Amino acid sequence: MSGSSDGPEDKQEWRHKDIPRFVVGCEEDEEDDDMDQVEIDMKSDNSREEDMEEDDDSLRGQIVVGICSMMKKSKSKPMTQILERLCKFEYIDVVIFSEEVILEEPVEKWPHCDCLISFHSRGFPLDKAVEYAKLRNPLLINDLNMQYFIQDRREVYRILKEEFIELPRYAVLNRDHPEECNLVEGEDHVEVNGEVFPKPFVEKPVCAEDHNVYIYYPTSAGGGSQRLFRKIGSRSSVYSPESSVRQTGSYIYEEFMPTDGTDVKVYTVGPDYAHAEARKSPALDGKVERDSEGKEIRYPVMLTAFEKLVARKVCLAFKQTVCGFDLLRANGHSFVCDVNGFSFVKSSMKYYDDCAKILGNMIMRELAPKYSIPWSIPIEDEDIPIVPTTSGTMMELRCVIAIIRHGDRTPKQKMKMEVRHHLFFELFDKYGGYKTGKLKLKKPKQLQEVLDIARQLLVELGQHTDCEIEEKKSKLEQLKTVLEMYGHFSGINRKVQLTYMRKGKPKTSSEEEDCKKDGPSLLLILKWGGELTPAGRVQAEELGRAFRCMYPGGQAGNRRSLGCESPIDFGDFAGFPGCGLLRLHSTYRHDLKIYASDEGRVQMTAAAFAKGLLALEGELTPILVQMVKSANMNGLLDSDSDSLTDCQQKVKARLHEIMQKDQEFMQEDYHKLAPTGSPSLVNSMNIIENPVKTCDKVYTLIQSLTSQIRKRLEDPKSADLQLYHSETLELMLQRWSKLERDFRMKNGRYDISKIPDIYDCIKYDSQHNASLSLEDTMELFRLSRALADIVIPQEYGISKAEKLDIAQAYCVPLMKKIQLDLKRTHEDEAVNKLHPQYSRGVMSPGRHVRTRLYFTSESHVHSLLNMFRYGGLLNEENDQQWKQAMEYLSAVNELNYMTQIVIMLYEDNNKDLTSDERFHVEFHFSPGVKGCDDEENVPLGFGFRPASSEVCEDNEDKKTNQGSLECLSEDQTDRALLVSDPINIQRKSPVIRNRKTGSMEVLSETTPNHSSKGGTSQRFLQSCSRQSPEIKPTGGLGFEGCSMVPSIYPLETLHNSLSLRQVEEFLSRVCESSSEAHVKTMKALSGLFDSQSQSSLYSMHHPLSTSGSEASLRPPSQTVCHGSVPSSTVSSAGPSSPPSPNTETSGQNFGVSG
Repeated sequence: MSGSSDGPEDKQEWRHKDIPRFVVGCEEDEEDDDMDQVEIDMKSDNSREEDMEEDDDSLRGQIVVGICSMMKKSKSKPMTQILERLCKFEYIDVVIFSEEVILEEPVEKWPHCDCLISFHSRGFPLDKAVEYAKLRNPLLINDLNMQYFIQDRREVYRILKEEFIELPRYAVLNRDHPEECNLVEGEDHVEVNGEVFPKPFVEKPVCAEDHNVYIYYPTSAGGGSQRLFRKIGSRSSVYSPESSVRQTGSYIYEEFMPTDGTDVKVYTVGPDYAHAEARKSPALDGKVERDSEGKEIRYPVMLTAFEKLVARKVCLAFKQTVCGFDLLRANGHSFVCDVNGFSFVKSSMKYYDDCAKILGNMIMRELAPKYSIPWSIPIEDEDIPIVPTTSGTMMELRCVIAIIRHGDRTPKQKMKMEVRHHLFFELFDKYGGYKTGKLKLKKPKQLQEVLDIARQLLVELGQHTDCEIEEKKSKLEQLKTVLEMYGHFSGINRKVQLTYMRKGKPKTSSEEEDCKKDGPSLLLILKWGGELTPAGRVQAEELGRAFRCMYPGGQAGNRRSLGCESPIDFGDFAGFPGCGLLRLHSTYRHDLKIYASDEGRVQMTAAAFAKGLLALEGELTPILVQMVKSANMNGLLDSDSDSLTDCQQKVKARLHEIMQKDQEFMQEDYHKLAPTGSPSLVNSMNIIENPVKTCDKVYTLIQSLTSQIRKRLEDPKSADLQLYHSETLELMLQRWSKLERDFRMKNGRYDISKIPDIYDCIKYDSQHNASLSLEDTMELFRLSRALADIVIPQEYGISKAEKLDIAQAYCVPLMKKIQLDLKRTHEDEAVNKLHPQYSRGVMSPGRHVRTRLYFTSESHVHSLLNMFRYGGLLNEENDQQWKQAMEYLSAVNELNYMTQIVIMLYEDNNKDLTSDERFHVEFHFSPGVKGCDDEENVPLGFGFRPASSEVCEDNEDKKTNQGSLECLSEDQTDRALLVSDPINIQRKSPVIRNRKTGSMEVLSETTPNHSSKGGTSQRFLQSCSRQSPEIKPTGGLGFEGCSMVPSIYPLETLHNSLSLRQVEEFLSRVCESSSEAHVKTMKALSGLFDSQSQSSLYSMHHPLSTSGSEASLRPPSQTVCHGSVPSSTVSSAGPSSPPSPNTETSGQNFGVSG
């Protein structure tokens, strides 16, 4: 287009038009009403061309920008917003090609333009657009030929790889070319052209228009697949139990990247501008989060310098000025996983301004000289510098660290047998057992091999009764029966452990053979049960939902903002208690990582908790795979309970000796068994009086129980009775009969190690199978609990020195990790943050809260609590609050399911960075779920975040409690958020409540306290001066007809005025002194226990030393059969959820990521 400029009058008239001038070459599309809001002078393209021909002078000097795309795209709200702004450029005019012209007219009849914005979408004739570009040679904003490549994911990945842009590891399966099609599918992996992808992995169709992307999960996480698709209503994916890959079509298989449930979409406008938004990953639960206008909720985030370089490379490599692509932030890296081509941000006025300005300047820079248009490049920078904002002067929550025990589970069951058959040794060798002397088998293939051996040996025993098979037939039959349960294998509910015994296993109980064999053997330990129950899932999910309340922000209330006179409305989350956490997380200001040990029940608890915490929906498997990291490295959350420390073996031996005395406890026994004077231990000893007599009663009650179950089985009406969690009466009888056999040994003494199992079973049946109405169950529960309240905590040490020694053996790696979590919170600036320039409606885009959740088993919780209690964190004599906290902990008799230890870090931005008052640490604790019968004398703490005594004294005249969370609410009647409430299975999410509560955007130590209305007693928010409320009986609806879901005790504050320096010094001290303390303790204990340890039940043959050579570990008779051990073989006991380089390990390796 050429010609001289319009006269001054014409230009002046165009400059002052109120309505931007762009014309549309079609009639209004009835399917899209976005344009209804925009008043535009619309003309048909025919009349437009006629105008151009009749009065060419009227447009002389104007640059015509043509929009050539399907009308749904051309008339979309983002396009309209940008074109409105583009038309405000004095010399730019816009013409939109009508869809009718694009589809039906030859390109010669298409409108003329100087610059073309054209892009492919479903139904668009890209070939014609390319032909038009050749004919008219306009300036192309997005290259058209490259758009063919964007439609093929194979080409996209090829181009990205050529540009050295980081991609997930991938392989292409081309079924169009048989020579490139080599697929081998295993149960937990797929091999594509020699490249192996363990589950979870991603399967993408090669056609970019096909949005049916599948993610396949490992059997250890529940199996199945998540099926993604183009959004339909509020769904973007659905979970399917199908685990097999698709057999037709060509696909890209790629490694699954753990992104903690968040995807980042990047939008470029030229190589020097990129806008990024975070959204919930569609693979997480498939629900699309939408705002009040029905748009998907997304929040702008800041890109790192490296990610901006990636955006530049993508824009230039694909020659797409306006381009969108997907970014996965995982394992400390940023991976590009998809390039979408032309794509706009859906709703951001700032983006619309920037995009129009950049495109307008780009067009003017290229075309203004051609038409002699006077124009100079603007001096202002298009990318405004980012200035981080502060959150004000009040205490700000910076970090939450929680260590949580798993939820309610089925009874754990265990069987031990000594095996000597060469098939077991071959299996042990195959999976690298000789490297460490131990082997853990959990994978379906491994368990199948054990089952095959058991079946083969049983067949041989049946055919040849005089054969030399040393394994006991009854044990083999039990091994076979357990492995055949459920009809399928899953590492979540069964595992086999093998331990090498150089001289065989000594006879220690009635389970063993009557005569001891010489030579090496393997100790086979079969574990099953211990699955998370439906009640356990509900407990974890409800606790996760309640956990949100500890986070500030999200609610609208009567608090006025800093420097503002009017109350703040926080947008979509306003008025919903506990949704400050959701807001922090969705706006990318929440750095969340969830770790779990490799036990299935622990991992499922973590997934259910995450579901409640983040208001997710759907199955737990996708949440488990994406949100929960396996932390079974270096003992962070796992421990081998069958490999005890020397100290723990000696402690168990002494405990066994004391509990075998057939006489009433004497004063010296109290000193021996409860040297710390713990009230819970003393009360239990008072109940027991004579340990042997109590064990006699327990044994008699177990016999009565098994007898009652047998009678029920003989009753035709009860034969097919279905118990809780699909258990049958027959399985229940097997469970109790085994305990009956094992508890009382052949020598008449009792195996004290079975007491926790007895209590475990009776607690389970009392809670879930109470409808059977079996006699004397509550008496059995009372006595076994009293015994368990002694045995369980004292197994982790009797004296303070022993408790510390054993605790250090369990949890030093975890304590090192906690220390780093606290340290990094105020040092780590390389964290993903919200973009303040685009954060409409977000008050404090600079706020950043770090959350680390560690889910583990009872052993770690006991040990960690012992470290804090006896490790010298504070002096009880000098600190009254700590003294009261220690008295409270001493009165707690059980660390039940969902026990929580919570550390919270706050920051006062008004204090100097070097001041001890800058960072403020709080320490909270809950003993978990309440028991079947709520104890009348349950110990009570001092509430959650009570004020210190000094604060209470200073404000006595105001009658306020300034440190309590009660001050954050004026109308706390939403009981769904309180941990102290009975957990009801049909409890609705607090998100759907409509009652507003006080804001928690900033937690303040000087905010006045308001009492809650409605007269409801709420222990979660009780103050330090409160009276102990009456503990009401557990509520809840029946689950599966007979189960009650118990409530959870509230968090109690143990201390709320610790400095960060105090905590860091304590953690450093106990971690550094762990090895030294261990040596000292063992020296002190060695002389005391040497004489009694040899004959004790707990003095088992110590496992082999790892320092010995592999050759010395082999059974002499099997050396030739086994062959050499492959040097690359490692233990087959992998994590239940996919391992990743991001897993934070103990010791020095913690420096990689937070």
